[in-house]
Amino acid sequence: MISIFRRRVARLAATTLASGLVVTGAIATAGSAAADDNARGTGGATAKLGGMTDYGRVDIKEADGSRWSVGRAGLFEMRVQQGGTLSTYCIDLRTGAKQGYDYKEVGWGESSLHNNADAGKILWILENSYPKVGVNDLAGKVGAKGLDKSDAAAATQAAIWHFSDKVTATPADADAKLLTEYLLDKAEALQEPEASLSLSPSSVAGKSGDKLGPITVGTNSSAATLSLAPGAPAGSRIVDKDGKPVESAADGAQIFLDVPAGTADGTTDLIARAGTEVPLGRAFVSIDGPSQTLILAGSSRSSVTAKATAAWAKKGAVPAVSVANDCVKGGVSVLATNEGDEDWTFDLKGTKYTVPAGGTKTLTVPVAEDAAYDFTVTGPNGFEKSFKGVLDCKTATPGTKPTVAPSESPSPVASESPATGGSTTGSSTGDGDLAETGSSSATPMIAGVAAALVVIGGGAVFFLRRKKAAGQ
Repeated sequence: MISIFRRRVARLAATTLASGLVVTGAIATAGSAAADDNARGTGGATAKLGGMTDYGRVDIKEADGSRWSVGRAGLFEMRVQQGGTLSTYCIDLRTGAKQGYDYKEVGWGESSLHNNADAGKILWILENSYPKVGVNDLAGKVGAKGLDKSDAAAATQAAIWHFSDKVTATPADADAKLLTEYLLDKAEALQEPEASLSLSPSSVAGKSGDKLGPITVGTNSSAATLSLAPGAPAGSRIVDKDGKPVESAADGAQIFLDVPAGTADGTTDLIARAGTEVPLGRAFVSIDGPSQTLILAGSSRSSVTAKATAAWAKKGAVPAVSVANDCVKGGVSVLATNEGDEDWTFDLKGTKYTVPAGGTKTLTVPVAEDAAYDFTVTGPNGFEKSFKGVLDCKTATPGTKPTVAPSESPSPVASESPATGGSTTGSSTGDGDLAETGSSSATPMIAGVAAALVVIGGGAVFFLRRKKAAGQ
């Protein structure tokens, strides 16, 4: 066991030294990625990943016959930034979960479910299992008298992994196994749920004196309250299609920004807010860096927000730009519009593009899976929009080693791996570094490696200084 640990430390040390600059870069952009909410049709809940509430052991069998176990499989708790709590399951089995990372609500098309024909069956499981359905009711349906919350959560997660990651997932508990079998037998495809709140498009433009829009409100609440960001020009108002001022809007309503004629060129934000329960089945992806994708299983009443930007000018080009992750094309989709009376030419990743007066151009910026993107589009009158984020569209492939980060949650329970005969927390390779759903077993090892690297680095500096002094 000691020799195995030493080999792992050596591998991790080498990886850390080789990828140190990459890790530093990811940390440096995390704050900006979390602040970027200008993508087309964005909005809804943003939440921070916490620990696990209910969980149990699940045994995994891959398509190639290899086996491993997840000691903690079940429900995560997430805290909504504006208030409220969420419960989620994992839909990316082989990717580590990073506790404390910020996540945003997205549609299936912006997640690993974009090409999953069984996504609707996952939603059926969420609608018909724990925590939506109580443990006693589930126990009665499947004849599992000893079923408890931990068993129900593990059973539900196992059934979800069957459809999200295409594995055979079997709970270790006999009662939980009965529930998993029931869910897999009964599952049927349901339609994707709508967003809890969105404004689409999230960027509009026009001339002062005209109504800027339309912007369509999407919400599952009775209505969303509307407001302008502080500093909006005097006399500017949010209005409906008839030009009447509005302070709230229902799902499907179209709103506009009315800017008085003669107002100095500029921009402002329209903000929608709603208190609602986020619909079951909405996907949540990390905005701080690679971390496993989650799917909503339960929601308290939560505060959600959406924002759209409006720009105006008296004459010339009047640009608007919004972005959205496009998992089908494997990149970031950029929508550029020009509501002015002159052509607008801009640079995007070293290439010039021209949007004619009154025209629209849609572009795709290729981005590698799990890679961060960061680009800025500029225009006349000081127009500048920066976009940063992470493209996360696929589940990790079998044998993939997830990036393990320190976690405050307990370390997972190690288990025997029939494929390797060694102790592992989820890897069919026998290395034992795979972060389980909700926690990481590598935290102590990483801390030790980090301390060792600091000592080694300090020693190297001291040695070089002594050598330089001796030479002089």
